[in-house]
Amino acid sequence: MGAGHGGAHRLYVRRRSPVHALPAHCKLVAVLCFVLAVVSTPREAVPVFGGYALLLTAVTAVARVPAEVVLGRLLIEVPFVAFALLMPFVAEGARVDVLGLSLSESGLWGAWNILAKGTLGVAASVLLAATTDLRSLLLGLQRLRLPPLLVQIASFMIRYGDVITDEMRRMRVARESRGFTARGPRHWGVLARTAGALFIRSYERGERVHLAMLSRGYAGVMPVIDEVTATRAQWARAAALPLAALAVRLTGWTLP
Repeated sequence: MGAGHGGAHRLYVRRRSPVHALPAHCKLVAVLCFVLAVVSTPREAVPVFGGYALLLTAVTAVARVPAEVVLGRLLIEVPFVAFALLMPFVAEGARVDVLGLSLSESGLWGAWNILAKGTLGVAASVLLAATTDLRSLLLGLQRLRLPPLLVQIASFMIRYGDVITDEMRRMRVARESRGFTARGPRHWGVLARTAGALFIRSYERGERVHLAMLSRGYAGVMPVIDEVTATRAQWARAAALPLAALAVRLTGWTLP
């Protein structure tokens, strides 16, 4: 992948750790296998999910990623948490009394299933993003033979998402410098026109970037500047998380 994506994204936590040093494609495979182990675990195996959480805690410590960073980024799943909390009230089936509330037993299990598996999956993704810069992630996807078109779409989306965000910030500053402050529905028309202007500017920026790429020899495939390979030792270190998750999963089968 070209060097245009060089530099760390805001999600990346710059540290020197064994986790940061692993090639991106090794970490991608490890996280995928870990998530597969999590989602295949029966919701009734509550202690097993605790074991998964301990494994992610250990990875966080080894990677030297601050716990407050991981916990803060877990807030992205708040909408799913809100949905899960509603399930015990709206689901049908046998009812149980919890703190004076009549809740659905199947709804409680469903809420637990969403919260446990969703939180573990998001936490694993947060750790992946915190220990791998975006350029390496894209190279890792390319190394894993993901369709090149999908890799390019992802790279452009990441790169120009920041560009559009900066454009939105400049337009907001321009509005505020002219004394505009959105206070109610009567200002929605201004915000709608701003969104239209942002779309036009983004489209024009994309056209200019595409022409610039064509003028530099772009033919539908991004050049690979460096080829990242992984040693057996690196694959073994990356496999530690999914293998430990599998061990926890097998141990859970022996629990009553």
